[in-house]
Amino acid sequence: MSGITKRFGATVALDAVDLEVYPGEVLALVGENGAGKSTLMKILSGAVQPDEGNTRLDGAVFTPAGPLAARASGIAMIYQESNVVPNLSVEANLVLGAERHRFGLIDRSAHRRKIRGVLERLGRPELPLATPVSQLSTGDRQLVEIARALLTDARVVIMDEPTSSLGLVEIDRLFNIISGLCREGVAVIYISHFLAEVQRIADRFLVLRDGRVVGHGATTTVTVADLIELMIGRRLPDMFPISSRPTGMPLLTLNDVCTAEWSSRLINLTLHRGEILGLAGLVGAGRTELLRSICGLDPVVSGEVTVAGYSGGKSWRHTGFKPGVGLLSENRQTEGLALGLSVGNNMLLSRLEPFTKWGWLDTRTMQQTVERFIARCGIRTRGAGQPVGELSGGNQQKVAFARLLHQDVDVLLLD
Repeated sequence: MSGITKRFGATVALDAVDLEVYPGEVLALVGENGAGKSTLMKILSGAVQPDEGNTRLDGAVFTPAGPLAARASGIAMIYQESNVVPNLSVEANLVLGAERHRFGLIDRSAHRRKIRGVLERLGRPELPLATPVSQLSTGDRQLVEIARALLTDARVVIMDEPTSSLGLVEIDRLFNIISGLCREGVAVIYISHFLAEVQRIADRFLVLRDGRVVGHGATTTVTVADLIELMIGRRLPDMFPISSRPTGMPLLTLNDVCTAEWSSRLINLTLHRGEILGLAGLVGAGRTELLRSICGLDPVVSGEVTVAGYSGGKSWRHTGFKPGVGLLSENRQTEGLALGLSVGNNMLLSRLEPFTKWGWLDTRTMQQTVERFIARCGIRTRGAGQPVGELSGGNQQKVAFARLLHQDVDVLLLD
């Protein structure tokens, strides 16, 4: 890719970006939210057309008309948000849109032979083809997407934040798969914010900042701190200066709480005003379920939850969201945002009381509030009216967080 430039109105998303990747290597593409990573990869995968620049594949000019054309040419993108159909079987997801026909009928035996061959390559020949994808683990769902890419004989596989929902064992398995693909001559472009993983799996790196290339080279020549400095344009110690702050009275207390996921043990926890409490555990350990129970989405089997003076036990769930508690769900696109609505509407619609007077909405104050949150959270957007579904994943997350700040709650539950 050479001189790739893309504008959205007055916003320059990409400014003369060059990128090259070779067979059998892993190229890490890193940068802050909104740096241009997703836009660049959407251009490579045919989903977006550049305004300037050109792309070559095996030395020939490559101008895919769309994602299907790019996939047919050997470019496959695996998005951060799962692109499988949950209610369909593994087999149906693998061949969807690429069915082989014989005499006007789908040749299922040919499909299964090729599928088994691909699953053998991935080290998972036992994956049940008849099982609905909804019943698979997160790691196996991702495996289905990788297998689907290989079924189209992909030569370049783009992985966008592939480990964001995986446990340690599943990450190790994914890295083994990536190494195997590279041994077969497949090129992998790996997008991630987990820089330790970048150093572990990638051969080379390319850093984008504000739509421009600000650094590239072999991963063995840089540290994680070096990559962060390239990404943000300043030294790491300047990001989070050490500061002391007093903590106040308890805001959240769990007394002998038992949830459906934590049925084997009782949970006791106290969170004070002004305090940050980390909740750690592997995928599936029950972290998400505990937060959902605190805010009333999932049941409390026994014990007592107290938030800002409000207490409850088994009946805690039935009164909906609790006063003083706000949840940032891990399922951003299904529970945290309305993708078809604007940035401003996503921020404000869940709490309109501050802007209502005599039955009318004060739209001027609403606009000012949205602009203030955009600046405060560093959201990269064309404006308050842009559909939130058009933003990068990281900026979507910032919009969801801004909505939570607008709730003006005492306890933030960040999953």
